[in-house]
Amino acid sequence: MKSAEWKKSLEADYAKRGRRKKVFCSDSNIELKDVYDPDDLKESGFEHDRDLALPGEYPYTRGIYPAMYRADFWVMGQYSGFGNPEATNARFKYLMSKGQTALALALDLPTQLGVESDDETADGEVGKSGVAINSLRDMEAIFDGIPLNNTRQIFTTANAIGPIMQALFMALGEKQGLDPSQYTIVLQNDILKEYVARGAYIFPPTPSLKFAIDAVEYSAKHHPHFKPIVICGSHMRQGGASASQEIAFTLANAQAYIDEAVSRGLDIDTIAPSLECQLSVPMNLFEEISKYRAFRRMWARMMKERYGAVKEKSMQCVIRVYTTGYTMTAQQPLNNIVRVTIEALGALLGGVQSLSCNGYDEVISIPTEQAARVALMTQHILSNESGIADVVDPLGGSYYIESLTNELEKEALKIMETISGMGGAQKAIEDGYYQMQCRRSASEYQQQIERGERVIVGVNRFQENDEAVEAQSFKVEEGVQERIIEQLRKMKSERDNEAVERALRNLERDIREGKNSVPALLECVKAYATIGEICRVLGGIWGYYTEGASWM
Repeated sequence: MKSAEWKKSLEADYAKRGRRKKVFCSDSNIELKDVYDPDDLKESGFEHDRDLALPGEYPYTRGIYPAMYRADFWVMGQYSGFGNPEATNARFKYLMSKGQTALALALDLPTQLGVESDDETADGEVGKSGVAINSLRDMEAIFDGIPLNNTRQIFTTANAIGPIMQALFMALGEKQGLDPSQYTIVLQNDILKEYVARGAYIFPPTPSLKFAIDAVEYSAKHHPHFKPIVICGSHMRQGGASASQEIAFTLANAQAYIDEAVSRGLDIDTIAPSLECQLSVPMNLFEEISKYRAFRRMWARMMKERYGAVKEKSMQCVIRVYTTGYTMTAQQPLNNIVRVTIEALGALLGGVQSLSCNGYDEVISIPTEQAARVALMTQHILSNESGIADVVDPLGGSYYIESLTNELEKEALKIMETISGMGGAQKAIEDGYYQMQCRRSASEYQQQIERGERVIVGVNRFQENDEAVEAQSFKVEEGVQERIIEQLRKMKSERDNEAVERALRNLERDIREGKNSVPALLECVKAYATIGEICRVLGGIWGYYTEGASWM
């Protein structure tokens, strides 16, 4: 369709401006054309009825609901949690007063690793990257005056300890006099990506994967409105993966979890509606928009064709998004407000269901109150002032967007075929395939910056001479670790230690007998057993994982 005359005028325009025509590529190394037209759509293999349809219709490329944001805005969250439970409680109350509609609970590193705050290995890390939680007593303090049913949902980053956090929330709900049907808990509970990108694992992969599915199985049978696992590509993306790799790795991991759940006799249409996915949103605006559209379509087709799902909700993938930390800079940190806004725009034009925005100072420290407020107000401005919610999928039908969506799907399917040929996600991770691909992509990204091919404002272009980083960083209050340890020891002296020992023995028995762990975990946390005590029981049976060691 591009005429010979237009092509000549294009070449003449380059020459007139003194520019040589160069190759442009997306972050997934998909070569981009000067302009897109119907021929490019045809070349990409696009078929309207098969690939697009309308919003709320299979394969859900244009969104999982017909009305999308016209009927209701996305869930607006803010990743929060630091120091001791009392400080987190205060931050939650502040964010809710500013219109936040969901809570996201960040856990400190010792908590994520099942280590008590008074353990010598936790020294210096208590309350630093999130809030320290040792027992149900801490949960009671975090949510003091905040009923669990006062927000649309509560999300937490527990992965290696996912089912333990589920039990803690259920015990807290009982303490608050609530039935589990009155609130929604969302567990990240995605252990596979920990071996790829974060390293917050405790036990070997095989028992860890089964442990994660305990939460899925228990929720499916007793609390189907809970979201017991969020399959995450975001961490692998921040670890270097490209957009097409992020799609493929996330879907391949989802298959590993679903296969384990189905092997327990669970029906796909029972478990699939409770599954969610979490993706990242770096700065390549149009590729990111296309990524979400391709991901939704691939999820729908996977559910229908691989697993035989028939319910619409099984095929409608709920996507959660956090804006991307690695695109933020310590240099000229206020520029990060613009970056976060562009990333949020990409996620919303891509039709996601939940969005949390980084504070502009997050590259320096835990967000200050001011930075958290700006991040939340960014979402309010986008929702109320930009017109972004006025039309469902406003970019649907774009020659460029639809072509790029198809190309991303094709690239991701190739990667998934490779993973399948290796024996599936767990085997590919064990063999280091994911890790190698992430490192290679990360290296290419960094080399582009160093060569000046990728411009990062304030870093390799438009720097200020002798520029000092000007941002007020968050500091954990002095003496927090000592107070947390004191509270932990006080709790242990006040609880019924015989009940704790009895509950831990019951947990060990159930694990050895292959039973679902959640009922025994609930007994443990209600007796005020600590996360560390529970993990020592599990580790005594499953062993502990050290990178490079052979797995049980």
